[in-house]
Parts: sequence; C-alpha cells; structure tokens
Amino acid sequence: MSESAGPAAELLRLLDIMARLRAPDGCPWDREQDFATIAPYTIEEAYEVADAIGRGPDFPALLDELGDLLFQVVYHAQMASERGEFGFADVAQSINNKMIRRHPHVFGEAEQRSAAAQTVAWEAQKAEERARRAETGTLAGLPHGLPALTRALKLTRRAARVGFDWPEAGAVLDKLEEEAAELRAELPAADRARLADEVGDLLFVLANLARKLDLDPEACLAAANAKFERRFSAVERRLAAEGKAPQDVGLEAMEAAWQAVKAGERDGA
Repeated sequence: MSESAGPAAELLRLLDIMARLRAPDGCPWDREQDFATIAPYTIEEAYEVADAIGRGPDFPALLDELGDLLFQVVYHAQMASERGEFGFADVAQSINNKMIRRHPHVFGEAEQRSAAAQTVAWEAQKAEERARRAETGTLAGLPHGLPALTRALKLTRRAARVGFDWPEAGAVLDKLEEEAAELRAELPAADRARLADEVGDLLFVLANLARKLDLDPEACLAAANAKFERRFSAVERRLAAEGKAPQDVGLEAMEAAWQAVKAGERDGA
C-alpha cells in the first residue's frame, strides 16, 4: 500500500476531488446526479463492505469498499453543500456530537455501565432525540429504506420493549404454522394480492422467530443464499463431469445430485 499523507490531508484531497467532479467543467455523469439517483449506490456500497467483511474479512477488498462507501458520504455532502444545506464538516460535527452525547460514561460524568445497561441507555437517548424531532410512538423513526427483513426485526424489537411480544420462540413457531395454513388456503384461488399478503405475514413471523432466537434474519438468509449457491454450483459441476447440463436432465436427476452434494458435505467430502 502506498504511503498516506495522513487522514486529514487525504480527506481534504477527497473533498477536492468530489468538488472538481461536480464543477461546471467536471464529469458530466457526476454533475447530473442527485440524492435520489445516488442513494441506490450508497446502499450497494454498504452491502459490498459487509460482503468483504463476510469473506474473512478480505482486508484488501475491505479497504477498497470502505473507500467507496466514504465517497458516497462525501458525494451526498457535496450535493447538500451546493444547495446551501450543509457540508461535510457539518456531517462530521453531527456524528461527533451524537457519539459524545450518547456516551456520557466515556465523555461525561456518568458512571461506567455494563454492555446491557449501555444498550438501554443508548435506546433511551435515541427516544429522546426522536421526541425532539416530534417523532412520536414506539415505532417512530425507523427508516423505510432498510432491507425489509431488517426493518421487521427492528419493528418487532421496538414493540417487544413495551411488552408486545410472544413469551418464547415456541409460540412464534405456532404462529408460523398458522400463517402457513392461511397461505395454503389461498393457493387454490391464486389471488396475487392475497398471496402476497400471506407470504408477507409468513416472512414477518420468520423475522420475529429469528429475533426470539437472538439471530439476525438478514444474516440467516444471507447464509442460506450462500449455501444454496455453493450446493447448486456443486450440482452443476457434478453433472458436467458426466457430460450433462441441469436443463437437460430433469428435476429427478438434479434432486439426486443435490442430495449427493449434501451427503458429501455431511461426510466432509
């Protein structure tokens, strides 16, 4: 890795690069972007950071992806500055002030707390901040742009804090069976709106179940995706070794290959 001029100097350089890209004689693509068009890239870069961490972490990739994510912050700050709303320094000041405010046991006079006690205090601070923004209600302030499973987790976690919760995971499984039965009852009519509603209920209960088991539903689904990808790729390789392709052999042969791959994983093959 090349020698850095230091964090402050490199950050100023990045801010200058961003301003140059958005200047009248800058990059045409960068000049025509706005908050709405850049937002999807911001979300994508955050996922790519998480992906790099999940691969080890893969530190060279993580270095690159963190830079891309930082650039997204700089991009939004530059566009806000052009409108006279705020600049990057205001963004940094806002998070600095928030971290100090939410950690009085580190930066103030409050006593040191356990991790559990700090979580309670953190949530109390956030509730006070929502109240100052006139965001009332237990569920106020949760961003709608979150991935749906993550938002379901956060919604039910908030509701659980005021006692709206199942007593234990077994009760959630009972609810899951109830929702599955309701979905099954809708299958003959094949009404897409009703089916979508019931599938949504099923996914919401699954997110609740993950929460009750102290699991992250997004992480669970990501692991399931990776497992499916790994196994299906192995099925394709297995069939290719026999001179066959999945689309040519039919479901029965693919299922047999799938079970063989699963058995191989269990046996450590």
